[in-house]
Amino acid sequence: MTSGPLLTVSPERLVIASRQSQLALWQAEHVKAKLNELYPACQIEILGMTTEGDRILDRPLASIGGKGLFVKELEVALLERRADLAVHSLKDVPMELGDEFELPVIMRREDPRDAFVSSTYESLEHLPPGARVGTSSLRRASQVRHKFPQLQVLPLRGNVNTRLAKLDAGDYDAIILAAAGLKRLGLGDRIRALIPIDWSLPAAGQGALGIETLAGRPDLVRWLMPLAHAGTQVEVSAERMVARRLGGNCRMPLAAYCITEADGRLRLRARVGAEDGSALCHTDLFSGASDVSDAEAVGIQAAQALLDQGAGRWLGSS
Repeated sequence: MTSGPLLTVSPERLVIASRQSQLALWQAEHVKAKLNELYPACQIEILGMTTEGDRILDRPLASIGGKGLFVKELEVALLERRADLAVHSLKDVPMELGDEFELPVIMRREDPRDAFVSSTYESLEHLPPGARVGTSSLRRASQVRHKFPQLQVLPLRGNVNTRLAKLDAGDYDAIILAAAGLKRLGLGDRIRALIPIDWSLPAAGQGALGIETLAGRPDLVRWLMPLAHAGTQVEVSAERMVARRLGGNCRMPLAAYCITEADGRLRLRARVGAEDGSALCHTDLFSGASDVSDAEAVGIQAAQALLDQGAGRWLGSS
């Protein structure tokens, strides 16, 4: 959390819209606790909601409309003034928001890596040929298939505990989850290995939390701004710009990851591949500086570099 003085006028009541999954509620409670530190007299409530993405579990996410299904009901609550803000895992937030919404706050990022989880095997490279690997992400599936074509990569839906239960029941030999989610839920001991970035480049915004509000609420934005983390904001701006320029959503195997180098420059890696893992396009670029405008500029360059390599062949259904 960035430092700064408390505002002279504090909110009296704030309602946070959240999905009702255990991880989403942890995220909402985390934001609530941060706001309670800033505004002890404020009454802060969490409005738990079941989204369409949570209800439909029998089909791959990419086939039912993508990750935006985790956001829509929360946005309705904002529009109807039943909630003041919504807390999202940033990788679930569509790259283009409606004009009536804004995303003013990006919080400090947790570990952005993918996690290998298995009761039997130590890591991806220890899996035998034909082993069953579960993931809900086309991005992860594409990269795992490319690096380890001998493995079976199978769809896996549900919240974190549901996915772990399917692994424990023997439906899969291993599953891949976001490290940040496992750590936030106190399940870090389930991680057998953190998958190297070079093997599985993260999704744009992975590990970061975003706070969405209605547009035109400067008072609310001022209250929320102490939760923003400037460095994460810059880095994810580059990542999300890549996805935005490519029409990014969960129906394409797209990855983008940006870090700030010791010399202050941004390093942005981005990747698009065939769903079956047969081919990948990859780019690795540096910016001249590290503010949002530089981040977005290098994001545009990265998207164009991927298109120049032929990534457009995998974007037709975006």
